[in-house]
Amino acid sequence: MRRWHWQTGIGIAAVWAGEAKAFAASGGGPVGAMQVDIWHAVFTIIVFVGLLIVLTVFAFKPILQGLQKREDFIRGSLEQARREREQAELRRQEYEQKIADAWEQARMIVHGAQEQAAAARLRIEEEAHDQAAELIERARREIDQARDAAVQRMYDEAIELASRLAQSALKRQMTPEEHQRLVLDSLRELGQQPGRGG
Repeated sequence: MRRWHWQTGIGIAAVWAGEAKAFAASGGGPVGAMQVDIWHAVFTIIVFVGLLIVLTVFAFKPILQGLQKREDFIRGSLEQARREREQAELRRQEYEQKIADAWEQARMIVHGAQEQAAAARLRIEEEAHDQAAELIERARREIDQARDAAVQRMYDEAIELASRLAQSALKRQMTPEEHQRLVLDSLRELGQQPGRGG
């Protein structure tokens, strides 16, 4: 930009110099349609060059520095935005991966809980089956013991009844009618023993 200003200044100076040369060649008279004052032209060129130097030092340089700073700021902001966008993309991918891992862990936990529930149900069923089998076996043993006790008691009562019959028969000679009556009485007495049904 500074080169353009110097080139512009040199071009303007060359135009003024050409006009001054034409004016001098004409002997100070009018050249074409306009009249040029050499001293006025030189003074204008000096003022223009001085103004150009002042503007270059005090105006163009700070403006260019400000524009350069602005350009650097924008470039830095764009670079920072690009980095932040890349970091945001990485964080989004990490979050998506974490969510996918969490879903997988939840699925595994649910699957494990279902397997544990199935195993617990099977174990409870087996324990209930074993307990039922044990109760049935115990009931059978108790029934067998009760039956054996009842049979033993019947044998004991039958032996006792036979003993009584034998004792009664030995005490006296019985007629067939008495023998029949004694058997019927014994049977009735056996039916009336405690713990025996009708």
